[in-house]
Amino acid sequence: MIITITPITIIPTTTTTGTAITTITAISKAGATGRDAAFPAAVDLVPLLVWLSPAYPVGAFAYSHGLEWAVETGDITDAASLHGWIEDLLHHGGPFADAVLLAHAWRAVAAGCDADFAEVAELGAAFAPSRERQMETLNQGDAFLTATRTAWPTPVLERACAAWDGRYAYPVAVGAAAAAHGLPLAPTLTAFLTAVCANLVSAAVRLVPLGQTDGNRVLAGCAPSLREVAVAAAQVPLERLGGAALRSDIASMRHETQYTRLFRS
Repeated sequence: MIITITPITIIPTTTTTGTAITTITAISKAGATGRDAAFPAAVDLVPLLVWLSPAYPVGAFAYSHGLEWAVETGDITDAASLHGWIEDLLHHGGPFADAVLLAHAWRAVAAGCDADFAEVAELGAAFAPSRERQMETLNQGDAFLTATRTAWPTPVLERACAAWDGRYAYPVAVGAAAAAHGLPLAPTLTAFLTAVCANLVSAAVRLVPLGQTDGNRVLAGCAPSLREVAVAAAQVPLERLGGAALRSDIASMRHETQYTRLFRS
């Protein structure tokens, strides 16, 4: 099916605080059906682009999600093996579980259900197969919320944070902030998973090493899975949260005692 996009329309609007914003819309002649319906015609995605950019102060560049050990042991040696590793993570590993947690955190905050959000936050803080993996998600989650509550304040996010007095896993923090700012779940999941994969590719470019071109090819090759997982993860009940990327979990455990390391996980 060929979809034709009309010229982009710039719509100036005003927030409740009086701040002018600009929303960019593009309307498909094919109609808002299927995947298009998950992305409303007029959505300000600037917060997502900022929050999930490499410049946002969460320290993502310091973590490899166990990939450093996988490179040392020869599991990842080139672009093809990196692509296979990331594909497995997306469908069966930590990124998939993180997407499920993000979706449930988003729904709890959007519904104003403090008890549900506290349950997701508690589970997210505990749901890690190793000390380093827990450090990775909690450090990034706390840093994300600190930066977002300071630069992008909203009463809805403050209420959510008051419901849980522990530390926050990164996907839970992102889901809560997105819901608090009225950002739709579908693009939030896609943007989050894309940022996770981009960080893994960036780590591999430094570790394998790979060229930037190969890194971009790997990320482009993961695009179909990114879209698929963003849809699938949103439909998983919290009680079915789990994973089967055992080699990645072992990598995160072995990395704790790896002799020479560039990354914290």
